[in-house]
Amino acid sequence: MSFLSAKWENLALINYEIDAAILEKYVPLGTELDFHNGKCYASLVAFIFKETKVLGIKFPFHINFEEVNLRFYVKRFENGNWKRGVVFIKEIVPKKAITIIANTLYHEHYETQQMRHCNTENEFSKTFSYEWLVDKKWNTIQLQTDKEYKAIEIDSEAEFITEHYFGYTKYNDQKTFEYEVRHPRWEQLEVKNLELDVDFTRNYGTDFSVLQNAKPSSVFLAKGSAVTVENKKTITHENARKPNLTL
Repeated sequence: MSFLSAKWENLALINYEIDAAILEKYVPLGTELDFHNGKCYASLVAFIFKETKVLGIKFPFHINFEEVNLRFYVKRFENGNWKRGVVFIKEIVPKKAITIIANTLYHEHYETQQMRHCNTENEFSKTFSYEWLVDKKWNTIQLQTDKEYKAIEIDSEAEFITEHYFGYTKYNDQKTFEYEVRHPRWEQLEVKNLELDVDFTRNYGTDFSVLQNAKPSSVFLAKGSAVTVENKKTITHENARKPNLTL
C-alpha cells in the first residue's frame, strides 16, 4: 500500500535559474544536482491537495488543503539508470497534523501556516491565486492563464521541471531518505500574467534572498492528477556510490 495517495491540482510553477553553489550544501547523500541545458533550477510551487489518504485512510479536516514549497532538482544513479528527483527547502501547509507526520516519518521540512486560495475564470482566461501568512504578512502567488490545456513539450524546460519522480531528503551527512512519487504526464496552461509578492528571505532564509528580485526563467500552470507517494527507503554511504559518468 502507498504511504500517501491524493490528487494534486492546479500546480503553479515559478522557476528560477540559480547558482549551483548555493544549493550544494542542501544536496542529499547519494545524489547530485540535475541540470537542464547546463542550467540549475529552483522552483516555487503552489497547489491543492485533494482526496488525501494516508495508508488508505482519510483523516477528517485533513483531506483538502493547500501547499506551497521551494524545491530544486537532483538525480541519482542506480542499477544502470538515472533517477530524477526533487529536494525540498521548505513545504508550507495549513494543517499541523500533515506537518507532524511528514517531518516525523519522512524528515521533511514542513511548516504550518495559515493559507488560502481562489480560482476564477471568465470568457477569456483563468486566474489561480495562493496566499500564506508568515509573520503577519500575506505572501501571494497569482497566475492568469489561457483556458485550454496543452501538452508539455518534449525536452522543454517545463518537461524538466515536472518529470522528476522521486523525492530525496537529507537526513544528515550520512543518511538520505528516498521515496517515489507516481503520477502520469501532466498538461499545462500558458501563463499570461504573474503577480508575485513573496518574501524569499523570511520564508526560506538568506541563501535564497537572490530570488527576491530575480526574473523567473519560466512560469506555467500544470493541471495535475492523482498521485501516490510510496514508502521511503534509506540511502547510506554503503549504497550511495556514484558512477564515473554524467548525463
